[in-house]
Amino acid sequence: MAATETAAQPRMRTASSEASRTQDETKNSLKTTEFFAMVGVIGAILIATALSDSLNDVRAWTLVAAVAIGYMISRGLAKSGSRYAGGEDPLKRDDR
Repeated sequence: MAATETAAQPRMRTASSEASRTQDETKNSLKTTEFFAMVGVIGAILIATALSDSLNDVRAWTLVAAVAIGYMISRGLAKSGSRYAGGEDPLKRDDR
């Protein structure tokens, strides 16, 4: 009798919240703390250049370029192998 009662009930399949949710491995670059840290370091370098006599313009811009290159490499490594699965288009493009 127990078998007929369970057979009469429709089986509802519930997907787990992790399986039904698609998620990126990495965030948009403007949402990361690394971006704001890079902007802060570049700002600090440029302020130090303006205030210091020993830090010349060429050295300052070399440091700024090094910080920017380091950030780009770290973002490239973070995003390598991951696919964008979000619903919103970060560039607001219409792909239709």
